[in-house]
Amino acid sequence: MPPTTPKDATSSPSPRAPRRAAWWFWPLRILAWLGMLAAAGAVATALLIAVALAFAYPNLPDISDLADYRPKLPLRVYSSEGALLGEFGEERRNLTPISEIPKVMTDAVLAIEDTRFFEHGGVDYKGMLRAVMANLGRVKSQGASTITMQVARNVYLSSEKTFTRKIYEILLTYKLEHLLSKNQILEIYMNQIYLGNRAYGFAAASETYFGKPLKSVSIAEAAMLAGLPKAPSTYNPISNPKRARMRQQLIIDRMEETGFIDAAQAAAARKEAVHIRTGQDSTRIHAEYVAEMARQLIYAQYGAEAYTRGLNVYTTLSASDQEAAYQALRRGIMNYERRQHYRGPEEFIELPQDAEGIDDAIDDALADHPDNGDVLSAVVLEVSKRKMIAVRGNGDTIEITGDGLKPVQSGLSDKAPPNIKL
Repeated sequence: MPPTTPKDATSSPSPRAPRRAAWWFWPLRILAWLGMLAAAGAVATALLIAVALAFAYPNLPDISDLADYRPKLPLRVYSSEGALLGEFGEERRNLTPISEIPKVMTDAVLAIEDTRFFEHGGVDYKGMLRAVMANLGRVKSQGASTITMQVARNVYLSSEKTFTRKIYEILLTYKLEHLLSKNQILEIYMNQIYLGNRAYGFAAASETYFGKPLKSVSIAEAAMLAGLPKAPSTYNPISNPKRARMRQQLIIDRMEETGFIDAAQAAAARKEAVHIRTGQDSTRIHAEYVAEMARQLIYAQYGAEAYTRGLNVYTTLSASDQEAAYQALRRGIMNYERRQHYRGPEEFIELPQDAEGIDDAIDDALADHPDNGDVLSAVVLEVSKRKMIAVRGNGDTIEITGDGLKPVQSGLSDKAPPNIKL
């Protein structure tokens, strides 16, 4: 027999190796789990919001009274010619229909507060997303609160920042949008918002800061007023003129970006020197005692409601005669004061080393000592026997020499007492 050839070991069947899972299997599985968790979180959040809305909605205040908007209006006392003698009430306001508010004013407000006001339904989700992205990227933001949301907050809610209050604010916003037209909401906002110096609404603010009716404001003035709702104290053009101007320039930029004004109008507005009414109202008739007598008579008849019903009282006082008498008395007192020894500065202040700190210290000092008619307040920076250099709140520098130093001559002496030495 022929010899048998042994079988090759490699030809024998062997157990099959287990198939390995593809490399992408586990990442897909993790993503699937993450997707399920996200979906569950979204459902839970939706349920939580639904429960919150179910509890919050029945507790919302009745807003039907806003359909007939009647804000608090002060008691005003006038001369026989119709010149304002006095105004009494916590809220200085001139109720102005939306049809009488100039377009430039509403444009300035919409540009900085709510550009998409006439497009969204009260809550601007695009604006919210844009604000979040802007905060993350540290760029300028328009903010997330719409004008309707601000009306809901200012009229009905407190200023506390809580999740519950935000829910109420959003619900009230939708109710307002359902009850009122866009123009009605904008009219309430333009008359209700607080703008500093006891001024509520842009008509009162125009009189307070510029001494002119709202219908006469320029683009630059409208932009300055539109900067006040964000922070009335911080951007107050009387007490913080530099910050107010920075805010004004930002709003002019926004008005140009949003198409409310063209490049030429924006350039002119940036250069315009806005005249701010500072200190006491130089155009007002000085008859405070007459106004006070009228106030007492009206209060005796109407009580506290006299300060909120918008009553106008006309007296028999002649404004021209009264002003002539006041100016004559003022001139006499000023002439007498100039003949007296120098009484010293109103206050001594320490100025910091850095430039920004100096500006803030000057602003703070002059805020406590506003102008009084033709008596202007300033901070003295340099003094010698021949000249004095002082700076005003608006940044203007004044150099006083010659006869201008005579009233303070005793304060320039080396032997002057510490309380008057300059």
